[in-house]
Amino acid sequence: MKISRQIRQQLGFALLGITTVIVVLPILLLVGYIVAQGASAISWDFIAAMPRDGMRAGGLWPAIVGTLLLTLGTAVFAVPVGVAVAVYLAEYAQDTLLTRIIRLAIVNLAGVPSVVYGLFGLGLFVIFLQFGASILAGSLTLAIMTLPVIISTAEEALRAVPQSFRIVSLSLGGTKWQTVRRVVLPQALPGVLTGVILGLERAAGETAPILFTVAAFFLPRLPQSIFDQTMALPYHLFVISTQVPGMPVRIQYGTALVLLIFVLSMNIVAAITRSRFRAKRQW
Repeated sequence: MKISRQIRQQLGFALLGITTVIVVLPILLLVGYIVAQGASAISWDFIAAMPRDGMRAGGLWPAIVGTLLLTLGTAVFAVPVGVAVAVYLAEYAQDTLLTRIIRLAIVNLAGVPSVVYGLFGLGLFVIFLQFGASILAGSLTLAIMTLPVIISTAEEALRAVPQSFRIVSLSLGGTKWQTVRRVVLPQALPGVLTGVILGLERAAGETAPILFTVAAFFLPRLPQSIFDQTMALPYHLFVISTQVPGMPVRIQYGTALVLLIFVLSMNIVAAITRSRFRAKRQW
């Protein structure tokens, strides 16, 4: 019996809907469980106070500030370099064996386990360059880890800009750099921002790299310089979940909820920014 085209289309849509539910439902259940378990721990003291009593009491303020500083440090080092490399690969580099090898290496580096980046940062930044366990060493390590994601997504966003935009700009007398800076980059900015946020979100949630390069077990004060150690939410969550006996479960899930809110806030800011730039896009 031959199935009509309309039935096949309906079956396809149904299959896509079922697949979406299968993927999204576990995530929603996980987030709901974290919120249900950790919401009771959220208070002003839990957010803004210093930890005390071996982290069994007090708040998360040093860990929140440390995570913010590491994320900002990662952005400072990774975003300019990543976007510059993407611009070179997309707009200037010829399609040669070398550039194909470079792209393959970037893709492979994106799949390297984070603990390997942590060991690399320990050897290069902490020991060889003698930065010590510090915000600088941790930010540089996280920046190297996030570079492949930023480069890949930014390059794809630049290549998605229609070639006609470049041709018109060049025909009007613009140089190659003026075309890239004033035409291509503004049009590709929503995609570039997506790659940046994906990379920074990974950096904000990683534990292994900061374990080797910056994270402190218990530090009830704020860092004074980029050469100081700091607490960070991912490592703090790991410590109170595995190393502190008798830690209340609600504190563990409350910390996870704060980290989740931190990451989701980055997503919301990125989504608002992307929507504004997409509204100005001309294609």
